[in-house]
Amino acid sequence: MKKGILALILGTLTFSALADDSNSDLVKRGEYLARAGDCVACHTSKDGKPFAGGLPMVTPIGTIYSTNITPDKSTGIGDYSYDDFQKAVRHGVAKNGDTLYPAMPFPSYAVVNDDDMKALYAYFMHGVAPVNQANQDSDIPWPLSMRWPLAIWRTVFAPEVKAFKPAEQEDPTLARGRYLVEGLGHCGACHTPRSITMQEKALTNNEGNDYLSGSSAPVDGWTASNLRGDNRDGLGRWSEDDLSQFLRYGRNDHTAAFGGMTEVVEHSLQHLSDSDITAIARYLKSLGAKDPHQTVFSVDEATAKALWKGDDHQAGASLYVDSCAACHKTDGSGYQRFYPALRGNPVVLADDPTSLIHIVLVGGELPGVKGAPSTITMPAFGWRMNDQQVADVVNFIRTSWGNKSDKQVSAKDVAEQRKDVKDRTGSADIKVLEGK
Repeated sequence: MKKGILALILGTLTFSALADDSNSDLVKRGEYLARAGDCVACHTSKDGKPFAGGLPMVTPIGTIYSTNITPDKSTGIGDYSYDDFQKAVRHGVAKNGDTLYPAMPFPSYAVVNDDDMKALYAYFMHGVAPVNQANQDSDIPWPLSMRWPLAIWRTVFAPEVKAFKPAEQEDPTLARGRYLVEGLGHCGACHTPRSITMQEKALTNNEGNDYLSGSSAPVDGWTASNLRGDNRDGLGRWSEDDLSQFLRYGRNDHTAAFGGMTEVVEHSLQHLSDSDITAIARYLKSLGAKDPHQTVFSVDEATAKALWKGDDHQAGASLYVDSCAACHKTDGSGYQRFYPALRGNPVVLADDPTSLIHIVLVGGELPGVKGAPSTITMPAFGWRMNDQQVADVVNFIRTSWGNKSDKQVSAKDVAEQRKDVKDRTGSADIKVLEGK
């Protein structure tokens, strides 16, 4: 009995020493891991202080706001013990016993090992500046705002909290990539389709090829891409180096990041070590196709030749020449690692055109990062193109240069997205041509 008590005391003292702010190595490691988890992106509002929360997240049942995870004792997590912290991160249970909304990806974090959890705790307690900022209540109406159903959801759908272990004889690089993708990187939270009850259809590749096959519904107007080995809308035509370039810089010879992925590159991926970037790329390239019967994209020169001859009679062609061709060229090839190619682009080839409509309406910006300092900007066209014009140019892009799409975008589809953007952002520019 005495030995057990002594061991407990020594263990507590050992961890206290590890978590002390004088242990800069542990805090520094925790900072790296927090970047790998991209914690700052969700827990920082626009123009807000890091990790102070307040970022709105629009869900099908209402808007929730990220919480303050700085070590402020009254409004943040400053009074969290290590056990409180790991329960929140891995189990989805707050210090007061409430179940967290699954917008917090605790189903992914369930595999994070104890050593990494302790480093994260040390960082958030000693490496983050405390900010006194009260958490904001959700805008979810009653009775959907009640927390107790979330506990049932967690019991039914959240996985067992169990530290990641490499498979027997698994290549160490692949194992590291799998740990980062399935765990701290929580890639499946965006890139895996969800069931009607909002749980991810698969949390690992072992649970089926729905894993990382692309989102089932748009979030903030964007759809997350297929990260599996499909030949058209996935990564089947990318090499490991192509993927490493994209992860590191947000751009490669095929495309450039947009939407929420720009924040992942800016806040997380650009800061990872070369070995971790390689591990993630290698693991993603090991995934099979969701649809192994997809044909490989091949270039068709007919549209480019027609435009070269001045033939722009096809719906959307003249709009493309006037507004898009200067950056993406009349053959859709773009400028490598700057203005992305549109021909053969997996986003363009995806069944769901939401992201393409959205970027035409509101534009986008990929900030410069280490090793690729130039900012890439896509201007918004929603202010000067009406709904039918946006539909025409999107359909032109999705059916030219070898791109083939059976789904036609209608003016109604564009109008719905225009309204969604206006409702979420209150933007006046997006509604200038509404109804025209």
